[in-house]
Amino acid sequence: MSDASAVLDDLRAESAELDLIVGGPSPAVWASATPAPRWTVAHQIAHLAWTDRAALLSVTDPEAFRAEAERAAADPGGFVDRGADEGARLAPDVLLAGWREGRDRLQEALRSAPPGGRHPWYGPPMSVASMATGRLMETWAHGQDIADALGIVREPTTRLRHVARIGVRARDYAFLVRGIEAPTEEFRVELLGPTGELTTYGPEGAGQRVTGPLYDFCLLVTQRAHRDDLAVRATGADADRWLDIAQAFAGPAGPGRPRRADR
Repeated sequence: MSDASAVLDDLRAESAELDLIVGGPSPAVWASATPAPRWTVAHQIAHLAWTDRAALLSVTDPEAFRAEAERAAADPGGFVDRGADEGARLAPDVLLAGWREGRDRLQEALRSAPPGGRHPWYGPPMSVASMATGRLMETWAHGQDIADALGIVREPTTRLRHVARIGVRARDYAFLVRGIEAPTEEFRVELLGPTGELTTYGPEGAGQRVTGPLYDFCLLVTQRAHRDDLAVRATGADADRWLDIAQAFAGPAGPGRPRRADR
């Protein structure tokens, strides 16, 4: 459980940082538009609360979660928006309290889950560590949308290594979800963190390579910025193609974000 405990601690810290952003402004701020089409700040928090509830259901009642997942599969493009719309209609203080309670309950459930278990999800089943990492990735990514909407610049943290890890591990998924055969060759990924540390994946001698700042890579794989606006670079045709389609999240291929010049 040591690895899971570490990422759960980081998930709690990431959530607390976002809570400081949304917990202080006046209720009117919750209606502010974010870079996600049609989504306000309230939609972003409502989505996080909704997904936390789904994760809690997966851990505590797998059969009930599978039934929910089957209903979601019938309308993969609409079920996420419906969940966000429903939560966004709540009063900001009610929505905020619900998000806080839900993430605390999920923390408790994940920390008390039997070791070695796998929990159903919208993609492959997930371990406790993977589930926590996925929640951290979503919290950071939707938090970025909120920060952008409110004109807040967040300092990158070492917690981004969890987001990058999902992005790298989801490489083949990004190809397959678009009906493209995934490369068989391993890629080398080298990412420079906010304190100067280097995070690496893959063999040193790989011909297909991706390099750049850890922060920029996380913006790329969560589709929070267009690759042309980031300092992430590829060597090799397959690596270059990956940077066009990378996604760290499950579900249909996302449309990505436009270049800054096109906004």
